[in-house]
Amino acid sequence: MRYIPNSEAEQAELRKAVGAESIHDLFATVPREVYRDAVPGLPPPLSEIEVRREFGRMAARNATLSDWASFLGGGLYSHHSPAFVSQLLLRGEFLTAYTPYQPEVSQGTLTAIYEFQSHIALLTEMDVANASMYEGASAFVEAVLMAERLTKKKSKVVVSEGVHPEYRACLRTYLANFPFQIVEVPLGEDGRTDSAALANAVDDATFAVGVQSPNFMGVVEDWSAAAACAHAKGALAVGAINEMFSLSALKGPGAAGMDIACGEAASFGVPPSFGGPLVGFLACRDAYKRQIPGRLAGRAFDSEGRPGFCLTLSTREQHIRREKATSNICTNQGLFALAATMTLAALGKQGLKETARQCFAKAEYVKGLIAQIPGPFSVAFSGPTFNEFAVKCGVPVDRVLAELESERILGGVPVRRLAPEETKWHDLLLVAVTERNTREEMDRFASVLRRLS
Repeated sequence: MRYIPNSEAEQAELRKAVGAESIHDLFATVPREVYRDAVPGLPPPLSEIEVRREFGRMAARNATLSDWASFLGGGLYSHHSPAFVSQLLLRGEFLTAYTPYQPEVSQGTLTAIYEFQSHIALLTEMDVANASMYEGASAFVEAVLMAERLTKKKSKVVVSEGVHPEYRACLRTYLANFPFQIVEVPLGEDGRTDSAALANAVDDATFAVGVQSPNFMGVVEDWSAAAACAHAKGALAVGAINEMFSLSALKGPGAAGMDIACGEAASFGVPPSFGGPLVGFLACRDAYKRQIPGRLAGRAFDSEGRPGFCLTLSTREQHIRREKATSNICTNQGLFALAATMTLAALGKQGLKETARQCFAKAEYVKGLIAQIPGPFSVAFSGPTFNEFAVKCGVPVDRVLAELESERILGGVPVRRLAPEETKWHDLLLVAVTERNTREEMDRFASVLRRLS
């Protein structure tokens, strides 16, 4: 929106309406010690043409991702997004994608949401998916709370240490005032959840068992083992996914026996953008759909048999009594769910599989290069990975990153930043490889490590 000026007469009228004697009265709550009456030393005013020209010069100083090689991951991954996705998102019809309460004027939005749900259900191999969540962390919490509603009268959540630290922190925050116990199960030496410890932690009081695959360290978990542990004690198994392209190459949580799948779908058409905005998802088995948070877009037929779309199972507190609501913090994230849907439609099955194949192959190539470097660097865990893995650094991680940045390489995410309380992981660097990385970039990455060894 462009700046809209107002005259002194209009200002006086506005002040009178709000009961303010002067402009200063509007800022009475600002502490006096930080308040300035003097006009700051700004340059003289410029015309709009001159301002645009100056902004252009400033923008030209910014580095773009195309100027750097990126191996950043840790829950957000840099994948290619088809050019038409960002262009179509600019269409005015999509810019107010709030809850489409009136189906007669919202068929386009409802169709897009229905397609998003269909894609998520197919990828996770689940029966039902909702119309998306805010992001992966709160989606994980919603999945755990959903499991509690379904099992009833149980008081314990068992979560793998391989679930993203921010997801676990979000869970602790949400459950802080509930009479629930959270038990975290450590990773084994291979980077997978310790199966014996998981089995010992799950008991008759457990209502949810949460595991992420690939986990925070990039290691592929055994969904089936987690599901078996949960079901043996009458609990529900919750599977979290950060990197959705992995589902194009690995068995989905639904096929492996998990009950609820949740996580982050930003890999499909939503750029990392310094951490957001994002697009979470949640899917489940058909038997549990009435406890799914939020709402679903469903397909119906009129009296003449013509198909149409409408919201159904809208269990938010805006729609039903608060005590009966499944959630009040979810959203249809219309714009970002649409970006994901368009990306999935453009890639198709073959595109998804090819992207996954490239991610896996390139990550294995980098792991092979690191294995050839004598000295302080090694792949931290022996378990199988998809496109991300942890590197154990015998050199301070900050120094490694600084050396990589000197070569215009964003070398990865230090585990210490995401999990500061886990001191055992402070010498680990998460390295993610996607289809965007070239052989030249991967070779340069390894050459810097070799120089430090």
